[in-house]
Amino acid sequence: MKRFKNILFIIGVIAVIVMIFTFDVSFTQLWGYIQQAGYWLIAILALWGVLYLMNAWSWHVILRGSGPCPVSYLYLLRVTVSGFALNYTTPVGLLGGEPYKIIQLTPHVGVQRATSSVLLFAMMHVFAHFCFWTSAIIIYLLLAAFRLLPLNTAIAVVLAFSALFCALGIYLFIRGYRYGMALRTIRLLTRIPGIRGWARRFLTDHYDDLTKIDRQIAQLHSQSRPTFYLSLAIEYIGRVCQSFEIFFMLILFHSLPDNTLASLSMGFLQSFLILSFTSLFANILGFLPLQLGGREGGFALSVSALGMTSALGLFISIICRVRELFWAIIGLLLMRVKDRAPQTVNCKP
Repeated sequence: MKRFKNILFIIGVIAVIVMIFTFDVSFTQLWGYIQQAGYWLIAILALWGVLYLMNAWSWHVILRGSGPCPVSYLYLLRVTVSGFALNYTTPVGLLGGEPYKIIQLTPHVGVQRATSSVLLFAMMHVFAHFCFWTSAIIIYLLLAAFRLLPLNTAIAVVLAFSALFCALGIYLFIRGYRYGMALRTIRLLTRIPGIRGWARRFLTDHYDDLTKIDRQIAQLHSQSRPTFYLSLAIEYIGRVCQSFEIFFMLILFHSLPDNTLASLSMGFLQSFLILSFTSLFANILGFLPLQLGGREGGFALSVSALGMTSALGLFISIICRVRELFWAIIGLLLMRVKDRAPQTVNCKP
């Protein structure tokens, strides 16, 4: 386990180095963007500290919903930050952060419960994104109906494709919550060339464990509805709060007509839409380490669709990349913190 953690850490460090040397601007221009952001950059970094607090809270709620809570919230917060850092810096995101979370939680709750809680948290995080994207489509159509945003053929096609994608995703996740997803995922891997042999052996050796994990996933949805909806609400509100990151930059870039309530409200809705469609585009390209190119392209398309300048799109993408770099470094450093011996924390299921 320690060797695997070290491998993940080394991959993360290499990815961060690549990230530093692959900005779309020179270091002189990068420093200029950072100076232009000024104190707003500190606000953005602090905002993401709050978002990680919410992510850890969501995971903690899931863990408490499945039985006694043997780990502290602060421990889950540390593992959460490191897990997201690995998701940012490893190819196919979840292949880095989620195994690390399982490794860190296994000594405290056992491999089955660790796997089910991490899988449930990952499912909830992605499911909240689908809900977030769906609400963005509805908001865009409402604003377009009042002629506050453009709606041409190209945009209509993109919205229709996005709506179908979100509907399919929500349907699959609802089925996954009802019947579990671990066993189906491994069976799917048995059909993929290159790893089908390993997947078949894993399915044979761990069939009973996978069945128990699926049973725990289904129990959260069917028997612990308050836990399920509280975790989903925390994740969704976190996505909404993330819109403030872009909203701060719209204010900084003087992209709002004035400081009236109507102008600020419209600016926040635009930030909501920019974030949702950018994250949708970036997650489609999630197989790229650090989502290189996907995030920038998403910002460029989203900003231009809302009638804003390409310079603003570049500014937002660069500042977001700086924020990702900052928290990726923090997460990797937290991986080197020595773990304490497992300790039981008194809390109700």
